[in-house]
Amino acid sequence: MNNKLQLIVKESGLETIKAQYILDKFTGYFEMAAEWERKAKDIVVMDENNKVEMQMARVGRLFLRDKRIGIEKTRVELKEQALREGKAIDGIANVLKALIIPIEEYLDKQERFVELKEFRLAEEKRIEEERRVEQERLAREEADRKEQERIRIENIKLKEEAEERERKMEEERKIAEELARVAKEKADKQLAEEKARAEEERIRLEKIAMAEKEKADKIIAIQRARLESEKADRERVQKLLDEQIECPFCHKKFNKKI
Repeated sequence: MNNKLQLIVKESGLETIKAQYILDKFTGYFEMAAEWERKAKDIVVMDENNKVEMQMARVGRLFLRDKRIGIEKTRVELKEQALREGKAIDGIANVLKALIIPIEEYLDKQERFVELKEFRLAEEKRIEEERRVEQERLAREEADRKEQERIRIENIKLKEEAEERERKMEEERKIAEELARVAKEKADKQLAEEKARAEEERIRLEKIAMAEKEKADKIIAIQRARLESEKADRERVQKLLDEQIECPFCHKKFNKKI
C-alpha cells in the first residue's frame, strides 16, 4: 500500500522533501485502514442478541469516521500549499477514502443491524400491505364489474319480462275489447229483438184492444139499438094506450080508431 502512495507522489512531480512530508501525513492512515479492514471482517451481527458486536461496530465506525474526517482535514490543509501538492493529496485521499468508506459502510450496516432489519421487515410489510391493498382493490373492481354485469343482465331480463307482460296485456286488452264488442253487439241485437218483440206485442195488444173496443162498441150499439127499439116499442104501446078509450059499462078499452 505504501508503494502505491509512493507511486502517486512520484507521478505528481513533487519535490522529495514535500513528497516525503505528504507520505508522512498519510502513511499512518493506511496502516490504520488495513488494520480495521481485518477487524471489521471479524465483526458479524447475526441477530438481535449480538449486542456486543453491534457496539463494536459502532465504536469502529465512529473511529473510522473521525479518521476519515481527519484525512479530509489533512487533505484540505495540504492542498492549500500548492496546486501540485493538491493533485497528490487528492489522489492519496481518494485512495484512502476508497479503502475506508467500504469498511465504514460495512461497519455501519453491522452497527445498525437491528435498525436495518426492522426497516427491511417494515419495507417487506409495507410491500405486502400494498400488495394486499392492490389485490383487494382488484377484487373489489372485479366484484363491481361482475355486479354491474349482473345488474345489466338483470335489467335486460326485467325489460324483456316487462315487454312480454306489456305484449300479453295488449293481447288481453284486444281480446277484452273484441269480447266487449261482441257482447255489445249481442246485447244490442238482443235489445233490438226485445224492442221489436215489445213493439210487436204492443201492436198485438193494441189490435186486441181495438178489437175488444170494436166488439164492445158493437155490443153497446146493439144494446143501445135494443134499448132504443124497446123504448120505441114502449112509446108505441103507450101511444096505443093513450089512444084507447074505456067503456063505461063494461070497462073494456078500445082503440079509438076501431
